[in-house]
Amino acid sequence: MEIFLDSSDIKEIRGLNKANLIDGVTTNPSLLASAGTDFKILLKEICHEIKGPVSAEVTAPDVPSMLKEADVLRKIAKNIIIKVPLTWNGLQACNILSAKKIKVNVTLCFSASQALLAAKAGATYISPFIGRLDDIGENGIQLIEDIKKIFNNYKNIKTKILSASIRSVDHFNAVASIGSDVATVPVKIFKELYKHHLTDKGVDIFTADWKKSGMKI
Repeated sequence: MEIFLDSSDIKEIRGLNKANLIDGVTTNPSLLASAGTDFKILLKEICHEIKGPVSAEVTAPDVPSMLKEADVLRKIAKNIIIKVPLTWNGLQACNILSAKKIKVNVTLCFSASQALLAAKAGATYISPFIGRLDDIGENGIQLIEDIKKIFNNYKNIKTKILSASIRSVDHFNAVASIGSDVATVPVKIFKELYKHHLTDKGVDIFTADWKKSGMKI
């Protein structure tokens, strides 16, 4: 499974990319707006740091304007993926862009039927939101299972499942077990992926025993 960072914090992205464990980045209008800097410059910096796909979202509501914004975003860097919302206009824009071999991430997916329509529109990625479904008492993980099952039924579907709105390590582990193609996680969750109290305890024990031995490497 590929791991994307859901972030626009270039300092955090650079720091976490040192181990080459980050396969891509997802951004959205809220993340870019909160950065407080020119979004084009910021996206260019992120794309320079991360060689994999970097999702950048259109904000226009109508198809012609979505396509114009997509052209602007695509000129920022070659690894920009155009992100569109799962609305009727978003699906139309996805269809037009994908027909031109432009990669599209269809976001804000909350049902299996939406995911199937996005796949038929040629989406490169479909982004189901797990945490937001959990917030309203529905099962976000079940949605990933449903989409995976549907996609597996049809060999012609090439759309990748990009699990989003991941709120915990349990969410991450669950989508990996299901077979999600990608999981995009906020920086806070990524930093929890490699932590375990038994690992820390073991390191402390090994270190103490080694010091007692007086040996050196």
